[in-house]
Formats: sequence, C-alpha cells, structure tokens
Amino acid sequence: MSRRTSRPGRPSAPRTANPRITPRTPCPCGLPAAYGECCARYHTGAAAPTCEALMRSRYTAFAVRDAGYLLRTWHPATRPAVLDLDPLTRWDRLEILATTEGTAFHTTGTVTFRAHWTDGDGPGSLYEKSRFVRHEGAWVYETAESTA
Repeated sequence: MSRRTSRPGRPSAPRTANPRITPRTPCPCGLPAAYGECCARYHTGAAAPTCEALMRSRYTAFAVRDAGYLLRTWHPATRPAVLDLDPLTRWDRLEILATTEGTAFHTTGTVTFRAHWTDGDGPGSLYEKSRFVRHEGAWVYETAESTA
C-alpha cells in the first residue's frame, strides 16, 4: 500500500486487536450485509465479479487477517513471498472514492480508496489508487498507481 497518513498531536491509543468478526457481524467492507453473506464468500473461494468487489474483499481480508487470501488475489509478478499482518492494527472503515472499468467486460480497472485504521500510534489512513487486472480469468491486485 502506498501512502499512510496519521493525525499528528493525538495521544497514542491503546493497542487492541480487531473485534472478532463473525459471519453475522456487519461486513468490514462497508456494504449493508453481514460478513458471511458478503466478503466471506470470496475468502472461501468465489471469484469477485468486479474490481470493486475484489478491493472490498481485500480490505476485509486485512480486517480479518486473512493473509492467504491477500496473497492468492495478488498478481504473481508483484506479489510478495510473505505477508506479515500486524494483529494489533484495527481496520476501522473503507471509503471507495472512484472506480474505472473493472467489470465483466474489462480486463483492467482501478479503485481509488481511503482505508482508515487504528494502531498503537492512534488513527491513520491510507489513500491509494489500486490497479487490478485479469489473471487466469480472475481479478487480481496488480499494483498501486501514483495518485499525485
């Protein structure tokens, strides 16, 4: 992920793990559905139909700490060998700001978003324009594009 910004001058928040996410809790991706009816289906093998659906499910994978899913949905040319997720980072909210292409009729697409988190240093956010491509018929995250 490309950019992180935190709010200066705030006291450090206590480091606490994410609250337990179950199939019945609201999906962290922000859509009005329970996790079990929303992003969990992608985490358990269904293919995301659009770039935005993949972006939302990848954000949720950070929230539930599903490194395997993140690696499986990362293009092999840009995927890291290992992904170390901080268990004390709580992902609070996702804002989808823009999308381009990325439907069943496309082979590429982008999703611009802001992801909000809280960690031992307090709240912060990540602003990114992610690029997605079709790989072996499925959408995968390729890289972050410059947003400047």
